[in-house]
Amino acid sequence: MDTTGIEQAKRVVVKVGSSSLTGRQGALDTRRMVALVDALAAARDRGQEVVLVSSGAMASGMTPLRMRGRPQDLASLQAAAAVGQSLLVGRYSTLFAKHGIIVGQVLLTVEDVARQDHYRNALRTFTRLLELGVVPIVNENDTVATHEIRFGDNDRLAALVAHLVGADGLLLLSDVDALYTAHPSDPAAERISEVADVHTLDVDASRAGSEVGTGGMETKLAAARIATASGVRVVLADAAQVDQALRGEPVGTLFHPTGKRRRRKLLWLAYASQTRGELVLDPGAVKAVVERKASLLPAGITAVHGDFRAGDPVRLKGEDGKTVARGLVAYDAAELPALMGRQTAELAAEYGPEFEREVVHRDDLIVKKRQ
Repeated sequence: MDTTGIEQAKRVVVKVGSSSLTGRQGALDTRRMVALVDALAAARDRGQEVVLVSSGAMASGMTPLRMRGRPQDLASLQAAAAVGQSLLVGRYSTLFAKHGIIVGQVLLTVEDVARQDHYRNALRTFTRLLELGVVPIVNENDTVATHEIRFGDNDRLAALVAHLVGADGLLLLSDVDALYTAHPSDPAAERISEVADVHTLDVDASRAGSEVGTGGMETKLAAARIATASGVRVVLADAAQVDQALRGEPVGTLFHPTGKRRRRKLLWLAYASQTRGELVLDPGAVKAVVERKASLLPAGITAVHGDFRAGDPVRLKGEDGKTVARGLVAYDAAELPALMGRQTAELAAEYGPEFEREVVHRDDLIVKKRQ
């Protein structure tokens, strides 16, 4: 591997975790932040657009609130995040200003990417910030997120942001220098420099992350799966090697793209949307949708579950209960029971020509990848 190719990305998302920004006591480490900001500013000088997904808000708030360890209750976590987020972005703002760069804070919740209208609004915000030459600094809005409704870690958030902004590259910075066949503390662990297809990878990534962070290696692999499946090049590297990584030097682990770049709507549908219900398909409809990439017609539906409206995302399942696809439904849930199992020509004759349409059009449908 002579180069990772990430230096050729016109737009790159860089994710940095809490453990890479803080010292032993959990406070922000200015030296580490300076090195990160200098590397990002240098990438900008070389013509790259940069989006930074940064953890560290909760860790930043622990010291001024005199918390000796990561809080266990949600209210204390959110209080630490509320205090720490302003400290974190304030520090970034000061450091980037030395390079003549303005930063903008973008706090996201799951709903911001799970609902299509919110998703479009977020895209407009990112687009305008980048047009204005601003470096967006992204984090999950921990002050309002709940245990049940959250991204869970900023690795997955970074992958979704890479999709949202149409990035060419995703750099995941960690406190380890690469992916290994086992935990780096294992003497038998071997470094992996390149991964052709992360979906077929067989490594032990079960151990959790640091005391102040929420992610471990498994969350980074999950992010790599999401990003590479839609044509985004991913590099996992030590945060101390951020400058070399952005220059394309062969550090860390390179995850090659495994799929083609898809429309944002389909990426949202595949990885970010929250389904509102499900349609059960007969075997013929499953085969048509999965193998022939055909639209779903009323005749192939045997059951409808959930309360959804036209335009909502729904799961498409076989009669065995296995999800085969996701799609944007063209009917309200209340309309479908009278239509399922019937031919579109018959429905048009009885209800009018507007009923001679697909339940889920093939352009609004994404088939689940086979295992």
